[in-house]
Amino acid sequence: MKGMEDRYFTIGMAGHIDHGKTSLTKILTNIDTDRLKEEKERGISIEAGYAPLQTEDGTHISIVDVPGHERFIRQMIAGVAGIDLVVLVVAADEGIMPQTEEHLEILKFLGIKHCIVAISKMDLVDEVMLEIVKDDIQERLKDTIFQNAPYITVDSLSGNGIVGLKKTIFAELKKVQFRDAYGSFRLPIDQVFTVQGQGTVVRGTVYEGIVPKGSQLTLLPKGITVKARHIQVHHQEQQQARAGQRTAINLGGVDKHSVSRGDVLVASDHFLATDTIDVVLQLVENDFSPIKQRAPVKIHVGTSEVMGKIVLFDRNELEQTADEVLCQIRLDEEVVVRRGDRFIMRRPTPVETLGGGWIIRPKGGKYRFGEETIQMLRNQQKGTPQDLVEDILAKHILLDMKHLIQQTSLDEQVFKETVAKGLKEGLLIEVTGGKYCLSKTFARITDELSGRLEMFHAEFPMRFGMSKAELIQSFSKVYPKPFIEYSLNTLIDQNKLKKSEQFVLLASFQPDLPQKWKVRMTQIIAALEKDGLEPKKWVDYFEGTPVPKSDIPDLTVYLLNTQQAYRLMDDTLIHRTSFNQAILKLQQQTDESFGLKEAKDSLNVSRKYLIPFLELLDQLSYTTRLEDKRQWSSKG
Repeated sequence: MKGMEDRYFTIGMAGHIDHGKTSLTKILTNIDTDRLKEEKERGISIEAGYAPLQTEDGTHISIVDVPGHERFIRQMIAGVAGIDLVVLVVAADEGIMPQTEEHLEILKFLGIKHCIVAISKMDLVDEVMLEIVKDDIQERLKDTIFQNAPYITVDSLSGNGIVGLKKTIFAELKKVQFRDAYGSFRLPIDQVFTVQGQGTVVRGTVYEGIVPKGSQLTLLPKGITVKARHIQVHHQEQQQARAGQRTAINLGGVDKHSVSRGDVLVASDHFLATDTIDVVLQLVENDFSPIKQRAPVKIHVGTSEVMGKIVLFDRNELEQTADEVLCQIRLDEEVVVRRGDRFIMRRPTPVETLGGGWIIRPKGGKYRFGEETIQMLRNQQKGTPQDLVEDILAKHILLDMKHLIQQTSLDEQVFKETVAKGLKEGLLIEVTGGKYCLSKTFARITDELSGRLEMFHAEFPMRFGMSKAELIQSFSKVYPKPFIEYSLNTLIDQNKLKKSEQFVLLASFQPDLPQKWKVRMTQIIAALEKDGLEPKKWVDYFEGTPVPKSDIPDLTVYLLNTQQAYRLMDDTLIHRTSFNQAILKLQQQTDESFGLKEAKDSLNVSRKYLIPFLELLDQLSYTTRLEDKRQWSSKG
């Protein structure tokens, strides 16, 4: 097996109480996994015990001896949550027991695909009994994922069959898909304790990624920043731990009381805590009392054990069925999970396993009861990574890599490959600031922006454009403001829009008089022109006309922006023709500089209009005032 020396696996010993799992682990590894005083006294495993299995080819294997007693089922679930191969131990003198049946259900729900059946205590029975037990187990495993599992008969006291078991383990591991050591590091914690002089130590099986010694990590869901001061794998100091390894990490920056079983250590911000998970649920084969809508359930996921309520969308009561059930679990506490993580669902009272499955969406929402929600969940269930990215971006419009990975629950490498493909195929657009959006969403907003401006120009044809701030605000309930800004800037760069100061307008737009009032307004403008240097108050020109008073400000701005008129006084405009004629007359009848009297004699206009006119000349840089004189500028 090429590259086997670089691989790490975890094997679970599962089965009924007192069927010899711990003894079998001890003879394989030479380590007694019953480490607790209570375990020694009672002769049963309460906590999952771990031991390394030494190999000649360099393969790194951890064996976890999971508890078999019914009361310790939660530890069993936490123990098998990270295993690659299960050794199902069945005692030759007892055969399949009820606890074995429940363990098999749990293994199925947790997605464990590789199994070896070890018939233990072989020396206590004869060959006929061994065959009977084997036939019984085969019948039970028929039509399950374990139906082709290899069988080994062993005895831990005499050592019979142990060599064969080891060979079978190594052979089966060649079929196991290696855990991803290149994703973001994640370690669900199943044990927490303190070591004198060292502080807080946590144990668990690394689900994915690599953690080097000295790494800064985050303890979720509490969000505490910690440091991996020391790392051990089976009591051996290591520079790093990687996916598939059973490891202990000495944490700096946190005390034991702040860490709990079920907490998760991560090395990136790609993980999020959630209390609502959308799931695919499979139910146990045996009949059980129906579960009502929103009934309390206990969820085991990773190493967490959390109470919650089941929310059904296509039925009001859950009964035994062979079909998958798409539903939601609303948890009482937050957990840290990813899409694809397996879970077990149990009834809290009377305690029994009801089913299990996998998580479709770690961050579920509130959905309506009915087929529409079921179809949405079905699409999520079958969705490719590209489907997931598109679905999340359709909902959130604009997200950066961190939040996209959190929402899609994709591995970082898979996410990058998916986004690169989406960009190449034109399905995605990378927006300023490392954020992404769907091309179709960008196309939609650009159409909507152009359409909104077109409507604005039709409604207010005299305005030079729409306020950019107002335009952004009008879209901000639907789209994130950075996305609106990006879309506007892109349209401006493409010469589809124009920007003038604080206004935005279609590139093809030119302000004009509204068609409805064009004749009347043209008459008003002509009247203003006719009055020359002594115009009436601007509002007086509208008296006796049907032009709405509400249009006066727009017409005013239109005339000023198009320089058809100038503001002579606060309430008075002067027509451009009158203004230009007065300048020409004044220039012809004065020298390079002139005073007030010369201007009055030249223009023959009262001081009421003369002073504002001369100040307008100064304002527009036609003249420069020097004490009581004005001097023509180069512009004049």
